[in-house]
Amino acid sequence: MTTAPRAAKTRTVHRTCNLCEATCGVRIDVEGDRVVRVRGDDEDPFSQGYICPKGSTLGALHHDPDRLRRPLVRRNGRLEEASWEEAWRAVDAGFARVFEAHGRSALAILVGNPVTHHLAPSFYLRPLIFSSGTRSLFTASTVDQMPQHVVSGLLWGDPSAFPIPDIDRTDHLLMLGANPIASNGSLFTAPNLPARIKAMRPRGARLVVVDPRRTETAERADEHFFIRPGTDVFWLAALLNVLFAEGLVDLGRLEPWVEGVDEIRALVADLTPERVAPICGIDAATTRREARALARAAAAAVYGRLGVHTVEFGTASAWLIACLNVLTDNFDRPGGVMTTSPVASRIDDREPGGRGWRMGRWKSRVSGRPEVNGELPAACLAEEMETEGEGRLRAALTIATNPVRSYPNSDRLDRAFADLEFHVAVDCYVNETTRHADVILPPPSALEEENYELTFLSNAVRSFAKYAPPVFEREGPADEDLYAKLALVLRGEGPEADPVTLHETLVREAVESLVGDPSSPIGGRDAKEILAALEGHSPVGKLLDLRLRTGWQGDLFGDKEGGISIAKLAEHPHGVDLGPMVERFPARLRTRSGRLELAPPELLADWKRVRAAFDQAVAAATAENGGSVEERSLRLIGRRHVRSNNSWMHNIEPLVSGRSRCTLLVHPEDAAGRGLVNGATCEVRSRVGRVRAEVETSEAMMPGVVSLPHGWGHDVEGMRMRVAKGHPGVPSNVLTDDARMDLASGNAVLNGIPVEVVPVAS
Repeated sequence: MTTAPRAAKTRTVHRTCNLCEATCGVRIDVEGDRVVRVRGDDEDPFSQGYICPKGSTLGALHHDPDRLRRPLVRRNGRLEEASWEEAWRAVDAGFARVFEAHGRSALAILVGNPVTHHLAPSFYLRPLIFSSGTRSLFTASTVDQMPQHVVSGLLWGDPSAFPIPDIDRTDHLLMLGANPIASNGSLFTAPNLPARIKAMRPRGARLVVVDPRRTETAERADEHFFIRPGTDVFWLAALLNVLFAEGLVDLGRLEPWVEGVDEIRALVADLTPERVAPICGIDAATTRREARALARAAAAAVYGRLGVHTVEFGTASAWLIACLNVLTDNFDRPGGVMTTSPVASRIDDREPGGRGWRMGRWKSRVSGRPEVNGELPAACLAEEMETEGEGRLRAALTIATNPVRSYPNSDRLDRAFADLEFHVAVDCYVNETTRHADVILPPPSALEEENYELTFLSNAVRSFAKYAPPVFEREGPADEDLYAKLALVLRGEGPEADPVTLHETLVREAVESLVGDPSSPIGGRDAKEILAALEGHSPVGKLLDLRLRTGWQGDLFGDKEGGISIAKLAEHPHGVDLGPMVERFPARLRTRSGRLELAPPELLADWKRVRAAFDQAVAAATAENGGSVEERSLRLIGRRHVRSNNSWMHNIEPLVSGRSRCTLLVHPEDAAGRGLVNGATCEVRSRVGRVRAEVETSEAMMPGVVSLPHGWGHDVEGMRMRVAKGHPGVPSNVLTDDARMDLASGNAVLNGIPVEVVPVAS
């Protein structure tokens, strides 16, 4: 008689979902080596049980048969499975060949936003980039939030100190170009935003949304104003105009540290609500009412995101949003906008002042676009690959990124990648970009890694900490081993280089830096003692534990009883909530002047572009012929769905099943005037490309504006994502013009693109 095998015992683990910025706590039920269920964690004090559709698919992503487990190496023109040893030999030989022929400047490094959810890149990307010897770094920042880096760097000296709306305590939240109900927040970590927004009304707080589409967030707002894409900067200037004209400016306690108020007053002196109204589409009375509401609320916050960052004047818009918050005494105060106090960071009560922040330290080879935050604009990548001459990019290292579906002018970039001499990709899929690679190195699954959201907890509305060990044993090398070995190979140490050497160096140097710094909380301590206290952790665990234990809530290696460490967090698997954001200024000012510089020269110079565009728009609005062809064309904007995250989550059946969401939203009036029929096919044309999409008429669209989601277009030969290929959608970045960008930051223009839309005969 045979005995049936016993079913594997179910265990439950608690982690943070790493599929978007919300950092929701999840309970994962596991049987053997299978995830059987993912739920929201009711005991997580930050997310309190909330989970979106993406979070429930963590197991499906881990078990996806298309997710790569072994490296791929190109043999005879085809990507085929290989051993790790063969893959590393191919990486070493390929880079050596390109460097010998063209020098290290021929290498481009491209980094995508999924890396910000993983610990190893947080500690290893910088040494990897340094080892490469190239200055050609491109990241998702210049198709996203680079304007905010510029404004934060120039105004208060820290490009990573983002002002976060204190949504749980505000009385009035003005939101532009953001749809957090769909995105779960962006540069704004606040899990369960639907509940947070719902909680505003009972306490008498108001939410006002400004967007060319009546989004899911706008549906829940107290008021929604349509605005023409790309004109936010003019409307923001009109709000400031009202503040100055009606004597509503109030700097509050920061007044001694703020300079540049008079310069801002002069910039907006004649941008009255009446002059701006015909351009942006918001009437003057509404503008004046909103300006007064911001000034008179007990606590108010102005928050702008992708819709105001990825336009021609994205930096100027981010700048004026900062000015509005400062000039209404809503900067660095509860209920306004605040910078965060992440647990894994120090809070120094230092005197205001520092080294300041610079950009333009080098420029792109072809167009001469300045470096910003160590990066070159994504919109310049194709021309850097195509243009002959010294420094032409002939090789690429792409890390968790799909630029063929996320950077401007997709078709051009696709051809440029196909023409490279060598391409290494760190990715778990063969997608539209990595199908061109010569070697693909798959990182471990997120469930095979330690879990701490180091980046996004730095943008959280509360000081929160949560750590979890891996759920499963790894099938391949650890993430930190992969990045360390890449760095060593790029350094020229060969395919047999041992990652341990870099691990030990990074940990030792981090410890020695802290004990050698008199201002450090462990300054003067014995480095050997600190290193011994870190033993027992993985290399990345040691670096994280060092950050946590020397942070403002850390245990300081025994000097602070009950302080935070990995061991302490292990006792609290649901996480530890250490309270809301706190005031950090003026001590956080790192400008050379030690003041909050509202009118830095770089932004004053950029204002000339804004002013010229305003004068041109005024002239066009008053011209008898209604302006140029471009002014009369439709304007294309993107959109986000809660089931999607850029281009990389379309291979999970539950997230893409049902009716296609990749449609062109068109206002019924625009559809009727162009012969477009709901459900029929249309062709969308821009200066650089054309696509065909299904028409979906919607009153949610502002007349004159159409919307297509980005990240789709999964029907190309060579990619190996079977579910995505069955739901291909339309690649909107085929229409995105790489010749247009926000010159102040290098950010790509993804919204407000002039397009023509015509019906397609069946």
